[in-house]
Amino acid sequence: MNVEPIWQADVQQRVFRELVEAFSRPGDIREIGDCIDGAAAQRAVLATLMDGEMTLADPHGQIEPADWPLLQAKPESVERARYIVADGHRAPDFQPMLGSLESPEFGATILVGIDGVGEGALTLELEGPGVNGRRTLCLAGLHPDWLVRRADWVGSFPLGVDLLFSDARCLVALPRTTHIRISGKAF
Repeated sequence: MNVEPIWQADVQQRVFRELVEAFSRPGDIREIGDCIDGAAAQRAVLATLMDGEMTLADPHGQIEPADWPLLQAKPESVERARYIVADGHRAPDFQPMLGSLESPEFGATILVGIDGVGEGALTLELEGPGVNGRRTLCLAGLHPDWLVRRADWVGSFPLGVDLLFSDARCLVALPRTTHIRISGKAF
């Protein structure tokens, strides 16, 4: 039986290291295409992070039915899932978990699929922990409502969500601690 690379431990370890770097350095684009052998970056991230203890919501039908048994994640409603897979072309039409003051780490991580990380007309200026000064990030294929909703979700820090944007080969993280500006407007 031929097993895709994203389901193999050595590839998952490489993807995990890139995820740690991405969340440690918000806005830093991590290219993982070379190690995932043609799989989409979002799918490789899911293969790396999911196990039988994780809860996962797929409100936009991004996950192939054949992948669910391999992921081993527990399907959950979007309001209660620790991880959410979403289509960045669509406006976010859900309310994720934001955590609590006692346990802010229970805020959801949202994996948002877009057309291009590091390219496109949408230019964000980033500041905050892990960002050396300011960093510019371009994204293609992201519905503008994502930034508005994110601002609502992270407005009561330390509550909030962490976003991970990905295209076919790259990923970039925007943790809840990252401050975003676009066209002079803060999000």
